[in-house]
Amino acid sequence: MEIIREDKDDITLCKINGKFDAIAAPEAEKVISKIISDGAKKIIMNMEKVGYISSSGLRALLVAAKDIKAQKGKIIICSMTESVNKVFEISGFSTIFETYDTEMDAMKHF
Repeated sequence: MEIIREDKDDITLCKINGKFDAIAAPEAEKVISKIISDGAKKIIMNMEKVGYISSSGLRALLVAAKDIKAQKGKIIICSMTESVNKVFEISGFSTIFETYDTEMDAMKHF
């Protein structure tokens, strides 16, 4: 898995590529934690190229949400694939995170 970071004004865009599973989640958690500790308060996680997310991936997102909330920030998820969206719905994560169909829609909500 790979996380590509782009800073657009005061919004940090993280494009996630690959499987967000038990193997990738620990490293993703470190990367996202570093982004938050570097001062990012508005993060958009673009999941367009994530074909699979496991409970470990969900946990990494939950940890990130908790960390950024402590910093008075927010994470928004966008561009989920159908399979990832189903996991979010079944797990209840769609009630934890704001989700949008496109990156542009997500940016408008910050």
